[in-house]
Amino acid sequence: MAVLGGGSWATALVKILTENAVKVHWWLRNEQAAKHLRKYHHNPNYLSNVSINRRKVKIYTQLPKALASAQFVVVAIPAAFVPEALAKVQAADLEGKVMVSAVKGLIPQSQALITEHLTQYLQVPAEQTAVIAGPCHAEEVALEKQSFLTIASNSATTATSFANLLNCRYIQTTTSQDVLGIEYCAVMKNIIALTCGIAHGLNYGDNFQAVLVSNALQEMSRLVAALDPQPRDLSASAYLGDLLVTAYSQFSRNRTFGNMIGRGYSVKSAQVEMNMVAEGYYAVQSIYQLNQKLQVNMPITTAAYQILYENARPAPTIQQLIRNLV
Repeated sequence: MAVLGGGSWATALVKILTENAVKVHWWLRNEQAAKHLRKYHHNPNYLSNVSINRRKVKIYTQLPKALASAQFVVVAIPAAFVPEALAKVQAADLEGKVMVSAVKGLIPQSQALITEHLTQYLQVPAEQTAVIAGPCHAEEVALEKQSFLTIASNSATTATSFANLLNCRYIQTTTSQDVLGIEYCAVMKNIIALTCGIAHGLNYGDNFQAVLVSNALQEMSRLVAALDPQPRDLSASAYLGDLLVTAYSQFSRNRTFGNMIGRGYSVKSAQVEMNMVAEGYYAVQSIYQLNQKLQVNMPITTAAYQILYENARPAPTIQQLIRNLV
């Protein structure tokens, strides 16, 4: 098993995997963080209270070595940095491996889902790709709070095999074959959480947020129906559950980012102060541009795009959005 990425979600996944009899090769780009992990057994930058079982985890900064003997490879790198991180990886390096995306974002340069990037650019067969979906905040995993994960893959065997590696006393898993629907909803929920944060920063209350989230579910439904029309129940935890926890939780970095924008921060100042990637910021632009072709009714995404990328003032933009909600 290889886990790629040094952030909070990568750290949480390493913790989950080591609850079972799994040996993990953990790749981090940051050499200083890797040295700290080898010596002190915890990530100095994210979830620093999590103790890493070094009998089960080997730390690498050289990607080929981390990948070498792994049957499963979990990509837990922010979407904007995935192409660069995997730039030197060849299709042959991944032959026979199952690639699992733990990324809830689109590649900004291509507007591709992570599974699409893996299949198109690295020739990974679709049946050897999978997606991890929430609702599951890394911070609650660190506290060993009961959490649920859905593993989606075109191959039921692939989904089940990986799901079995995650099951432990505080993680329960289910499987799905709706890869595209789950991936796009995971991208959309970050946009919604960011917009909820903007509204909160403008002092809108719980009543408005409930209306915003219920309209968001309709917006998500229209988008995935346009992209991949098939029967799906968006009330399931991989869709609605992930949306709710990201929109409401104190741990949601997208909600936190949006809250700062609503309070008057610029995008750059909010990013600097957070020191973490809010996937929703990049997702807003990708989904907005994608929808220029689809022409789906997406007022929440449009409002977020206007605020973040067209320098529209948050207060009047949310006021205009209110007129489009039901």
